[in-house]
Amino acid sequence: MMGPLSSFGMISENMGFFLAVVIGIFFGFFLERGGLGNPRKLTGVFYLTDFTVPKAMFSAIATAAVGLYLMADFKLIDISRIWIVPTYFWPQIVGGALFGVGFAISGYCPGTAMAGFSSGRIDALFTMIGIGAGSVIFAYFFPWLENFYNTSAMGGITLPQLMHVNPWFIVILVVMIAVAMFVMLERFEKHGRIKGGEENPVAPSTESPIRPEGYTKKRCTSTY
Repeated sequence: MMGPLSSFGMISENMGFFLAVVIGIFFGFFLERGGLGNPRKLTGVFYLTDFTVPKAMFSAIATAAVGLYLMADFKLIDISRIWIVPTYFWPQIVGGALFGVGFAISGYCPGTAMAGFSSGRIDALFTMIGIGAGSVIFAYFFPWLENFYNTSAMGGITLPQLMHVNPWFIVILVVMIAVAMFVMLERFEKHGRIKGGEENPVAPSTESPIRPEGYTKKRCTSTY
């Protein structure tokens, strides 16, 4: 979903490019600071050890949905002018599955690969090379894949349009799911930490050894 502010006449096109660079810098900075440039943290969700990725994604989705429709209600933007990526149901299901396999193997998606490479991770560079190579291979075989690529076309449809409901119904539902997911994952992570002994590690005993009755500790000194 994209809707450049310059297309609404709110800012100039050059200012739009400048803001895109600034926002991109901050996005990459906070992505890395949040640990999402680390492949171990990114793949933790597949091993049920770290749920930073779904938390970050659901936070972003819920925030964007609420902000978008609030701005639309206050007439700050015209949602009808926002371009939505067309839906091709089955091709996108297959593409999502392939993306998931690549994510699990490499530990990166395109955005996090850039963040990881910027922080000096060489494996992120190889992931970026693989993404580029995959794009070239897809372009080469596209004539043979074109028929499947264009199947089950649904256009730029949204869930409110598909279900014929008020958009706020979906937004509130998404927020509720996100909150429920956060609570569930926090409990799961806490249970895992306790079970693994991370919250109550076995510390070295600080108790004094048993001494004979009347024993008094004396400082030992030596003289040469």
